[in-house]
Amino acid sequence: MTTDKIQILQRVIDILDCFTLERPALGVREVARMVDLSSSTAGRLMSAMRDLRILSQDPVTKTYSIGSRVLTWAGIYTATSDLRAVSLPIMVNLLERTRETISLYVLEGRERVCIERLESPEPVRITARVGRRIPLYAGSAGKCMLAFMPEAKREEILSKIVLTPLTANTIRDKDVLRADLEKIRKEGCAASFGEWIMEASGVAAPIYNEYGSLVAALTISGPGQRFTDEKIQEYKSLVKEKALDISMKLGYTPR
Repeated sequence: MTTDKIQILQRVIDILDCFTLERPALGVREVARMVDLSSSTAGRLMSAMRDLRILSQDPVTKTYSIGSRVLTWAGIYTATSDLRAVSLPIMVNLLERTRETISLYVLEGRERVCIERLESPEPVRITARVGRRIPLYAGSAGKCMLAFMPEAKREEILSKIVLTPLTANTIRDKDVLRADLEKIRKEGCAASFGEWIMEASGVAAPIYNEYGSLVAALTISGPGQRFTDEKIQEYKSLVKEKALDISMKLGYTPR
């Protein structure tokens, strides 16, 4: 990012910082004085922020306030913060019982993003950073989200994504993927074997909120050689149990 772009971004942040509970609406001149900019520069920036819904403008008073896009971001932050806080103790328990890596993923567009991860204490383990974006079609968490989201949303995503192979085991055919998703829905959880990291296996179950909407996927993952058939069945039961525990703490009522 260029120095000019960083400077503009800093000015946008400075402008947003002017708005508080005590000062929810401000005029251009007030903001210009608070951030030490000329009124013309502040006005241009605030007008652009309005067009992007970062700010909103009262048509009568012409004052500005925080826009709907910022409120959307705030809602996402609050939801994921609550989700992490509720999930973490249950994830710790799952880590202690399995000694495998435990992860929490949320949906972001046509990808999944890890928002919390507890690493296995074993010397050989699967590692991936929090914040990494991974395609939905590869791996247990992504397939879990695809399987349990509303059908219309799933088909919209499937119509737009390309099944680019990440490993030799990545599903490349959408009809094969749809069949796998149907199996996942019947079983209540997803499993994968080397689909996005060749040597990794994992199982995942869906997490729902109080409205019954899918909000996340909980996963147990580790090296494929430790995921025997017996362990996979054990982990499937465990991950479904713990995902349901998290869902119920979020207000979900099982049907």
